[in-house]
Amino acid sequence: MAGADPSAAQPDDALQDSPVAALIRRALDGVIDPEIRKPITELDMVGDIRVGVAGEADVAIKLTIVGCPAATAIERDVTAAVAGVPGVTEARIAVGVMTPVERRALTEKLRGDGARREMPFGPGTLTRVIAVTSGKGGVGKSTLTANLAAELASRGLRVGVVDADVHGFSIPGVLGLVDASGRAPRPTRVDDMILPPVAHGVKVISIGMFVDDTQAAVAWRGPMLHRTIGQFLTDVYFGDLDVLLLDLPPGTGDVAISIGQLLPNAEVLVVTTPQPAAADVAERSGVVARQTGQRVVGVIENMSGLAQPDGSVLHLFGEGGGAQVAERLGASVGSPVPLLAQVPLSVALREGGDAGAPVVLSDPSDPASVAIRAAADQLLAVGRGLAGRKLGFSTR
Repeated sequence: MAGADPSAAQPDDALQDSPVAALIRRALDGVIDPEIRKPITELDMVGDIRVGVAGEADVAIKLTIVGCPAATAIERDVTAAVAGVPGVTEARIAVGVMTPVERRALTEKLRGDGARREMPFGPGTLTRVIAVTSGKGGVGKSTLTANLAAELASRGLRVGVVDADVHGFSIPGVLGLVDASGRAPRPTRVDDMILPPVAHGVKVISIGMFVDDTQAAVAWRGPMLHRTIGQFLTDVYFGDLDVLLLDLPPGTGDVAISIGQLLPNAEVLVVTTPQPAAADVAERSGVVARQTGQRVVGVIENMSGLAQPDGSVLHLFGEGGGAQVAERLGASVGSPVPLLAQVPLSVALREGGDAGAPVVLSDPSDPASVAIRAAADQLLAVGRGLAGRKLGFSTR
């Protein structure tokens, strides 16, 4: 949908430096690129702005790539911003595409150093990195990761999610990033930089976004898994995040070890169900995290019970598993590990996951939502250790 250079058709009395043109550029500071989540003026996506004597405004916009999926939204927002400027009688937007030189300058600006690509979430990062793990599958780890991410984003935090469960990816579906056929959107690539799709205010990356056949199995071994996780953390442009959540596969295999090597500074959140068998294997995932230097920040017990019409609770999967895991992990590290929440069985939680509508947003009063919000409260209250981290200032 590229257009011609508006300057070519402008009369001599069209001005770029008029007061109205300055107001237009200021108004465009409020137009945010939906993928990069920064003002288009800051991204150098605004070209010439010319205003005729009758108030007709011609504005040139440069998209990052041909076929940019955000093109329609950007053009719509630019048109509305320009039309709302006092003195503008007509807004005419010409949409073009950045040159390779301009794209390269953009990627260097975003990364901060065009000569080197480094993983930005390692030791010293200001982003809080939380790996969500479990000893076994089927405990609701991905559902809890997605709901925690949506809850934190709803509070105004900048949140990202890495679906590190390469073999059993489900985060795109739980967050509503799939179409009717179950396909997740391909992320936009700007040269060698990947822009993660956004759902419910959360930036998301998953191997499911790169698989053409939704029924295909991803049968990779250790080196390939390690390289993929490394690329997710290095090549994907998340921008400045407050919190990065990683949805790990169950168990203590290759991905858990890779995360320990790549992110020794990460905090670990262990998910279990109440039954003793699940608690025993969940404890192992916390022990492996501790062996790599990561800190276990808490335990969430999922599927805690099913509320009955008479007010009683039916404990389908037993009782006490979460408290047991928290107590044992606390004893092994020599400091308390809190049980952050006991999330009850909930039809709304399950339906929200199937529909891509996190229950914390779609049904805030549901008991599962209340418990997940309580876990988010405790996670934010716990804070993080700053030992060994650069704080960005020096003493003289």
